[in-house]
Amino acid sequence: MKNKIIKLTAIIAMVLLSVGLFAQSPPHPNNGGGPGSGNAPVGGGAPIDGGLTFLLVMGAAYGSRKLFKIKSDAK
Repeated sequence: MKNKIIKLTAIIAMVLLSVGLFAQSPPHPNNGGGPGSGNAPVGGGAPIDGGLTFLLVMGAAYGSRKLFKIKSDAK
């Protein structure tokens, strides 16, 4: 019973505290400059490939380790 009360309290706290979290407004085109003053993309030009590749490789490694552990425990 105590465990259920703790979980319920935590869920209610997360829901109520998340109401105040709002996203930032989007950046102005051309980083706030006037028209024709630059050709910067909206939101910047940060590449996501390196981090995305690392995340996929680490996820595959974690999943294969879990599968190996499950299969070795079943024998």
